[in-house]
Amino acid sequence: MPGLEIEKSIGEVLGMDARQNALELVGYLRANEMQFERGTGYWEDKLYWMIKYKDEYVCFILLNGLEDKTEAEGWTVWSDDSGSHGFADFPLDERMREIAWKHVDVCAHCGSCKNPGGTRKRIFGKAFDNVCITAMKFENPDAEAVECVKKIAEIRKNDILKNQ
Repeated sequence: MPGLEIEKSIGEVLGMDARQNALELVGYLRANEMQFERGTGYWEDKLYWMIKYKDEYVCFILLNGLEDKTEAEGWTVWSDDSGSHGFADFPLDERMREIAWKHVDVCAHCGSCKNPGGTRKRIFGKAFDNVCITAMKFENPDAEAVECVKKIAEIRKNDILKNQ
């Protein structure tokens, strides 16, 4: 079934804990009417999906890889804020803020953004320098980090709805 391609890939490439966490996140995103599009260009031959809501980016998922390394348990989720300030001062509980702050995506000078070196962003009440265009990056998220990613996706979805 083409619409379930990411679920099939998760089952094929991720080990048990990673598989369970990835399927939990994908199920949540599908239940919240997110669209899954396979990556193109550089990402075309990788297990990479762009997750959108109403044609706006919400997050990105890469399976079986951490950056350019291949690992059996490897999966990464990047958030997207698309230049909005939706994450700036949103009132998250203390534990979720700590998880999000731990996963702020500091610019690695990969060359994919318009502003090499990152930008200053306010994320859940705290300012960070040198932040990538994707505000947060979760490598091999455990169950607690997946809950944080779900909250971030919800915030982004609501931000998209608010700005239509």
